[in-house]
Amino acid sequence: MQRRGGVPSMRLTLFLTMIYASANANTTETVQSVSECHETRLQFEREVKLAVIAPADSRHEQSLPRILPAVLLAVKAVSSAKGLLPGWNITVDHRDSRCSSTYGPLAAFEFYINRTAGEANRRKGRAGFLTWWTFVSTDVFFGPICEYVIAPVARYAGIWGIPVLTVGAQADAFRYKGDYPTLTRMMGSHRLVGEALKHILKRFGWKIAGLLYHNHAMRSSRGNSECHFTLSAVFTSLNQTPVYKSFNQESTTVEDYRQLLTFLAKSARIVVMCANSTTIREILLAAEQLGMVDSGEYVFFSIELSSSDNNSREPWRVETDTEERNEKARKAYQALLTVTARTPDNVEYLNFSREVKSLAQTRYNFTFGNNSVSTFVTAFYDAVLLYALALKESLPENPGRVNLDGGNLTRRMWGRSFKGITGDVNIDENGDRIADYSLLDMNPETSKFEIVANYYGANKTLQYISGKRIHWSGGRSEPPPDTPTCGFDGSLCPDNSLPAHAILSMVLSSIVVVLVVASVFIYRHFKLEAEIASMTWKVHWDDIIVVPNAKTRGSMYSLIGNRMRGSQLTIYSDENISLPGGVDRNVYIPTGIYKNSKVAIKVIPRNKVEISRPLLLELKRMKDLQHDHLVRFYGACVDPPYCCLLTEYCPKGSLQDILENEQIKLDRVFRGSLIHDIVRGMAYLHASEVKSHGNLKSSNCVVDSRFVLKITDFGLHELRKANSTDEDYEDSYAYWRGQLWTAPELLQMERRPPEGTQKGDVYSFAIIVHEIVVRRGPFYLGDDCDISPKEHATSGCSRNIFPGKDGKENNSRLTQSKGTLLESMVSLVTDHDREKSLNSP
Repeated sequence: MQRRGGVPSMRLTLFLTMIYASANANTTETVQSVSECHETRLQFEREVKLAVIAPADSRHEQSLPRILPAVLLAVKAVSSAKGLLPGWNITVDHRDSRCSSTYGPLAAFEFYINRTAGEANRRKGRAGFLTWWTFVSTDVFFGPICEYVIAPVARYAGIWGIPVLTVGAQADAFRYKGDYPTLTRMMGSHRLVGEALKHILKRFGWKIAGLLYHNHAMRSSRGNSECHFTLSAVFTSLNQTPVYKSFNQESTTVEDYRQLLTFLAKSARIVVMCANSTTIREILLAAEQLGMVDSGEYVFFSIELSSSDNNSREPWRVETDTEERNEKARKAYQALLTVTARTPDNVEYLNFSREVKSLAQTRYNFTFGNNSVSTFVTAFYDAVLLYALALKESLPENPGRVNLDGGNLTRRMWGRSFKGITGDVNIDENGDRIADYSLLDMNPETSKFEIVANYYGANKTLQYISGKRIHWSGGRSEPPPDTPTCGFDGSLCPDNSLPAHAILSMVLSSIVVVLVVASVFIYRHFKLEAEIASMTWKVHWDDIIVVPNAKTRGSMYSLIGNRMRGSQLTIYSDENISLPGGVDRNVYIPTGIYKNSKVAIKVIPRNKVEISRPLLLELKRMKDLQHDHLVRFYGACVDPPYCCLLTEYCPKGSLQDILENEQIKLDRVFRGSLIHDIVRGMAYLHASEVKSHGNLKSSNCVVDSRFVLKITDFGLHELRKANSTDEDYEDSYAYWRGQLWTAPELLQMERRPPEGTQKGDVYSFAIIVHEIVVRRGPFYLGDDCDISPKEHATSGCSRNIFPGKDGKENNSRLTQSKGTLLESMVSLVTDHDREKSLNSP
């Protein structure tokens, strides 16, 4: 290639190069793999010189003490008898770039100038004006590493026709090979990192992520950091605008990390980080203090492309830190997933790592420690193999001529695949390696990071390792969502909150409603108390005009216990009833006129009535109770000695007297009408506040002037019962006769309720139906059966009128009767009797 500059410019460049060489005289070394001659370049037919440009500072992940052993091992492999270039003299030289955009390009200039000067002398065959200089030429550059060093060197190398193979240059700008025609990127680009992370996030259904990364200070001469370029590619790949924050890890404090995390938590739950391992540990400790780990709602990713293999590491443990902080760090690392370049796990790679460590120790006095050899170091080994493959393919049939043209060799290196120390190496048509990446998670049982999945860039797939799974923090069994249910600002949930004036209106409305309801209850309470206090039921004896009644002959049952039973006697009408001639139509009950209405006077069997609030309330309820089939209650007189109850007067008499008078003919329709009236009256009574009758029988069913049956003697049981405890009366015929309508379970009670029960009323109703059908009184068993009412009530033989328990019917007049009404009555009474048997003790 023809030089463009003249003698003055050449002299200036030589002067600068001499200054750089003098400055680096104590830090550079020339290594020859075969001849070990580095004083002068010998003229061999098959000779190639490699130049390595990288920082010498061992704190850098791609420093010379780390990468030179890999380069030397690769040179030894390709130049061996079984290698790609057997017998070749391959010389390795290196320079310290200091990661500086000044010193790095000067190192490349030194190699290039010496190369051109040496070629000129050899071409002329005589010693020129540069013969005083030691010629150290180069045929290929390995490195530089740092972005700001690669850019000028790769541009110059394109003009010089020298291939450049580097593990750096991962920024997206280096993909445009028009500016860098001989650049081959052995670690691919950050764009592939972004694609890998995009596939990982997509696998878990995550779309929103926050970025947190280290960057140099704005006033620093070093420019942007490697993390800046890495997460810039991630930023682009996510196809959205994630929130991001940068920091300088050399000056950021723990409090700063907490503030950064608090800021990111407002917009993201998935946090992608890029920094050194010490900084990542401090960030996770800050997250643990903020409760972001225990909640299980946050996931952290660490991009560690330049770090060593994490497969057996415990990055959370720091030997110089306290055990308490180490334990907190171990807990915090449960929320971390690490993305790093994929490394093989085979014997060949492990042996290679041991050889690199040994050579670094013996030759460069550098110790890797517990860290494995990183993929950036192994990539230099693969770079030497790739260059050797291209050089071998370019060899002509005539071994005397070797074509070391950089453009020719670069074209042969692109668009090919080969077997490297890390496995299959794929270089695309643009000269970029298609890299693979691994996803690591900490096993909570061993507290060590393990590979759980691999991303293969060639086919863009994420494959999980068999038997491995991701352990989520906070005890979760599934990955957390990337956004809260209602979003970070609550916009995903409808705003159900009300404005202040609406809330105030609702409160005031509620108060008004409460006041209205309370007022209604208070009004009803006071109204009830006023009605109770008004005693509208109270009747003065002077307001009653007693009507004297002539004594007349009644039925045998009507004459029993005129004070205790108080039933109305019979006066018959000739409507629907056939009365024989000469039947008297008198009444046997005191009657009177009250407020122009004829009333029946029921004497209260006590001399004095104690008025209590429950009695007042019951009297009010009786006064308010009105129904067509219930006898109306007019009031009560409690003026001693005239204590009585006033009820509606029914002139046709009681149902019992009508049924027992065989001279009265009752057709089927009229019987059904009587039963129907009882049912309607009792249904209303059961639904009212009275609840039950307690003394339902045929003598308490009376008929008014319109032949409507009405029920009487319900309620006010405290007033109706006698004060007397006369044992003679309780053993009398009249007493036990009155108990024939009482249900057996009530008779067995020592203290039965005076108001009875609704089921007991049903039993009593069934007895009345039996009376209506048979017209022989309750429990008629035939003319040959003569037992007293007490025996009926106590012996239980009254059950003989119903079907036996064995399912067979007894011989009785009832069971021999026919007709729909009779069958209905039998069914009703039998069902009640069986239910009573189950409930009875």
